Amino acid sequence: MPDVLSVDFAQTTGDFRGGATGTLYGFGDDGVPTQALIDGAHITNSSQKAPYGTQHPSGDALTIEDGFFAKHGQELAIYIQDYYPDWSYNGGKRPGDARTYDQTTGTFVEQSNGVWDYLEIVEFVTEAVATQSDHPEKYLFIPFNEPDGGNWYPDWAAQQDQFLADWQATYEKIQEVYDRHGLGHARIGGPGDTRWQPERSADYLTYAKANDVLPDVFIWHELGIDNLATFRSHMRDYRQLEQDLGIDPIHVNITEYGMLRDMGVPGQLVQWLSMFEDEKVDAQTAYWNYAGNLSDNTARAGGANAGWWMFKWYGDLEGSQTVQVDPPHPDTVDTLQGIGAIDAANRRATVLLGGTDDDVRLDLSGLDRRTFGQKVDVEVREVTLSGAQGLSSTPRVVQRLDGATVRSGELALDLDTYDRYAAYQVLVTPAQAHEAAAAPTWTTSIEAEDTALTDAQVYAQDPQGDGGWKFLASGGHDVGSFNKATSRADWTVTVPRDGTYRLQVIGATPGVPGRHALFVDGALDQPVQYTADLALTSAQKWQYRGSTEVQVELAAGEHVLSLRASEDGRTLLPNADITLDKLVLTDVSDGEPTAYPARTMRFAGGAGLDWDGGKAQGSAGVQGDGQRAEVYATAMESGYYDIAVRHTTSASSDLTLSANGRAATTFDTPRPGSWVSTARVHLAEGINELELTSVTGALVESVTTTRASDDAAVTVEAEDTDLHGTAVVASKSAASGSNASGGKVVEWLGDGEENYLEIARAAGFDAAGDYDVTVRYANAELSGKHDYNPQVVDRELQVREGDSVAGATHFRYTFSWDSFWDRTVPVTLATADRPLRFGNPEAFAPNIDAITIAPLVAGEPTTRRVTGHAPLVAGEPTTRRVTGRG
Repeated sequence: MPDVLSVDFAQTTGDFRGGATGTLYGFGDDGVPTQALIDGAHITNSSQKAPYGTQHPSGDALTIEDGFFAKHGQELAIYIQDYYPDWSYNGGKRPGDARTYDQTTGTFVEQSNGVWDYLEIVEFVTEAVATQSDHPEKYLFIPFNEPDGGNWYPDWAAQQDQFLADWQATYEKIQEVYDRHGLGHARIGGPGDTRWQPERSADYLTYAKANDVLPDVFIWHELGIDNLATFRSHMRDYRQLEQDLGIDPIHVNITEYGMLRDMGVPGQLVQWLSMFEDEKVDAQTAYWNYAGNLSDNTARAGGANAGWWMFKWYGDLEGSQTVQVDPPHPDTVDTLQGIGAIDAANRRATVLLGGTDDDVRLDLSGLDRRTFGQKVDVEVREVTLSGAQGLSSTPRVVQRLDGATVRSGELALDLDTYDRYAAYQVLVTPAQAHEAAAAPTWTTSIEAEDTALTDAQVYAQDPQGDGGWKFLASGGHDVGSFNKATSRADWTVTVPRDGTYRLQVIGATPGVPGRHALFVDGALDQPVQYTADLALTSAQKWQYRGSTEVQVELAAGEHVLSLRASEDGRTLLPNADITLDKLVLTDVSDGEPTAYPARTMRFAGGAGLDWDGGKAQGSAGVQGDGQRAEVYATAMESGYYDIAVRHTTSASSDLTLSANGRAATTFDTPRPGSWVSTARVHLAEGINELELTSVTGALVESVTTTRASDDAAVTVEAEDTDLHGTAVVASKSAASGSNASGGKVVEWLGDGEENYLEIARAAGFDAAGDYDVTVRYANAELSGKHDYNPQVVDRELQVREGDSVAGATHFRYTFSWDSFWDRTVPVTLATADRPLRFGNPEAFAPNIDAITIAPLVAGEPTTRRVTGHAPLVAGEPTTRRVTGRG
């Protein structure tokens, strides 16, 4: 029997809150994560390090605030105690008055001055925000983090009075600083306990009410596996406590939630998100590893893993009303859960669901005929586990229903679910006219444990094992002990045509890059190069999975693809002992065209779906200042993509396409009609933010991206550049398994004006204008020690045109100095001939393997007139079993 998820769109439960994808230390330094990842994930709240704090090398709130507040950020919290370098803070003991703090610099001398030392830190941190932030009114100060744990006040019976007095003192000090600068009321959150503590909470709220120091946000943590079952009861207890004490409802933020096993796993995340959204609270994913990757919900320097897509889908509900969802097993760990929402203005209904291995019956009701009409289109998209560090491409349509009849507001669908770790987005809109769909981009996959294995072992990965201190494997199993020269995994697969196919291998490379050999039908085809994955502890080694991608030419028909630990069956390849989780094969012969129809877009400034009729109904209408439609497009590799925009105009018009914050081109149409406008634009590996605007007005039906030729780009090996100062060429040994091209890189860049590499201007980048500069880099710098957080350092690289900075950003951790990723830097050049310099005068830059310089737009954009309805282009749908009943 299938699990039944009932969704009643007529029973609304309030405005969409959207705060459940908050993060703790989800931001590292400026540019980590990229702006496209931040905006696409729709992060509204985050907790970060206190200004100039020493708990972690990155994550300073003042450093990351611009990117955070750029689009969706609403409240940036500060853990004030993270000013201290150690965990637990100050050795776990409440400080006394042994020091005197210089409020102008934050430094101290070992001398008592009659003022509690921590109160001086509170003043310094608050002063920094009050005087240096552009948005001091959007900050939340958290004076105490886990005071009931190892941080100063664990013994409530003996320390209650001290904590309450300290709460009042810190609260009043923060308000004093804001009052000093005329900033009004400073927002403060607490108490910040490790878990729901009813006795402590009652004492705290009673005192805070009596002394006029109530928090603006009530905070505790929900971290364990069982919290998926108990959180709602905790919320009921808390709200009842407020009523009993005569306190008006205080907003709640669960500032840490989830275990390692939940991060990056859409089928797990949707269970947490549904609870928090039901209760209309904010919540932040826990910080178990390193800063700057949205709590293990991004991949590489700028890519999405499957968890990011769950964040993105959740953020897409902005502007909606949530509706009643009845799961088959509410408040039960690791079961089917969901979120339902209706966006009446855009006539779009959404269900997000996941968490079960069983098939699902989706019972929809309350589909108002005045909003949706008698017939609807339904699309089901699926995102599957890609590993914490594995690239996840744009989720595909796996089921669709065109023109389904809705009777009495009801519609039922049977969904073929893939895996309990996968999640699904179901979109319901009024029926549109469709032409026959073009053939979809072909893809298939296999779990590693289902391949034919030789000298390798299948391991079961219990999702509740180790108390949740582990990363999950697709299908619940993976393949390890791949450590003999005879180790191999064979996959017999049939491909539909002669062409080029991308093989993606999802697996874990423990702390070092590694290599396998790909054999096709028994013959060596090419090496498979893996970059390093996190492996600092047993909870990460062999489990922190990433992905690698290679392209292989295959003829139509059956083939055996074989991943092997040796090329000759006798000698192990470097670091070949790699965990295998899943293999994915995709036809990329035609550039993997991927469509983003209007119904999947985000809107701002009054833009939205237009349902007034005509052949363009259901298109995104944009017109005038502030209106825009947004697409978050995937590039599985850095390079040029043809971006085709299908749009309709009622007169001569304009349509501007921006890519990652820069205007790429404006398409002008001379008269009314339907058009396809195309520009070849350079995109960064991972997620790219595309925005569409129009002064005079346009209706956008879809955006399609297709991989194109990189002829306009110029690549330079770092060892072939002019080196200055300490910059030096270094060789990577064959035994290292490094993916450095040619085995050579440039190291010791930066940490001084004179230490840089220089590239003379040449054909391809010998004109002023906007460019993308893609740097193949490594950064494995750590600074300091911590009980469980790898203390990673984000290294900044500046691209200078002569002495002027043309572009700069931070480059995140790559786990090994032998492991190289791509990071794209937007650069604007002002001249045609001044050389480009790569370095950092203030600190060390990343090591560099190669640099690719590409004009943002290649060639001339085109616009052609089209007739007929918009076809469903390749890459948009694939179809499985669909049952629709009205």
